[in-house]
Amino acid sequence: MSAVLPAPRPGAWRELWLITTGHALTHWYPATFYLLLPLIGNELGLSYSQIGLIITCQYLAAAIANIPGGVLVDTIGRKGLLMAVSLFWVGFPYLLIGFSHGYLMLLACVALVGFGNSLWHPTAIPTLGQRYPERKGLVLSLHGMGGNVGDAIAPVVIGAALAVFTWREVVIMNVVPGLVVALLVFVFLGTLTLGAKPPRGAESQSLADYAKGLRQLFRNRSLVLLSTGSTFRTMTQAALLTFLPVYLANAMGYSLAVVGACLFALQAAGFAAAPVAGHLSDRMGRKSIMVSSMATSAVVLIVMALAGGTVLFVALVAVLGFFLYAIRPVIQAWMLEMTPKNMGGSSIGILFGAQALGAAVGPFLAGMVADSYGLAAVFYFLAGTIVLANLFVVFTPNLPARP
Repeated sequence: MSAVLPAPRPGAWRELWLITTGHALTHWYPATFYLLLPLIGNELGLSYSQIGLIITCQYLAAAIANIPGGVLVDTIGRKGLLMAVSLFWVGFPYLLIGFSHGYLMLLACVALVGFGNSLWHPTAIPTLGQRYPERKGLVLSLHGMGGNVGDAIAPVVIGAALAVFTWREVVIMNVVPGLVVALLVFVFLGTLTLGAKPPRGAESQSLADYAKGLRQLFRNRSLVLLSTGSTFRTMTQAALLTFLPVYLANAMGYSLAVVGACLFALQAAGFAAAPVAGHLSDRMGRKSIMVSSMATSAVVLIVMALAGGTVLFVALVAVLGFFLYAIRPVIQAWMLEMTPKNMGGSSIGILFGAQALGAAVGPFLAGMVADSYGLAAVFYFLAGTIVLANLFVVFTPNLPARP
């Protein structure tokens, strides 16, 4: 029987949409960069492994920085300020990439992006979870939709811009929206609270209390299993985003405008799926939604590998996006429910640190597979990683939500 949810407090949706807009920009920049990878790889004469290493560098930096990011959130508490800093730090390194002509400089810039991105999710997700406790799945899915919007629109806009400007001019112009939204986040959410005063102890705590809570987190079997499963799921996602545009451009011969449209279809399907999955998980349970979505993703990836180079392959891109991206907010809501509220930033930091580790390893391994066996073999590799992810989720205890 469905639970009756309380009405949202006044002004709640305004806060949600501002945070969601910021989240869209944190995804806009990486989505832009994925589209530029074929151009950068051709200009610098990079192998598939070297292209994969670029994304590996970004997410390895994020993996290292996510837990310290959680420490900042749970001990300092200036959530609006941290979100504004994160948004600026994600966008600005892409400006530097526009002036970069060497591979090592490129790796350094994407590492800076990884550091900036590590602050956003441990800050924004626990904030939303605390302020919308009865609607975690739905609200986090709306926040996730912001990321899908950035992921979906960026390839279309940037693909069109590349028909007029060089890729270096595009990355320089592209920094402006991030700076504007970072300023808006700082002005409207830069104070300690986001409207009504949060519960005592929800914003900050002593380092001693934090250290005690952190030890308890790492003893949490559900957290460890879910984070490990998320590592393999994100390995799948990051490798797909790295090599799908390369496959479409190099193996199938599509223009960058068409490649951008395919990436839009991938993300637009995820945009549509996220609120559905979040809403259903609030009522049917997180685990059942995750297991079924990842199992379907594995099947779709195998069919894509078999249908490589055909129209069916392109048609399945949107189907894959629907199931692969649907569960991102479900994972986040489940993680918040299995950990104490005063450790929300750190639990999300651990989750995203584990995911960033998967995102770091996935593109490099997929690049090695592509160099050895061809680009089409990457999709068999992706099917294997999503199956591994699902196995860890299956064995995650389905515990009741913490109060």
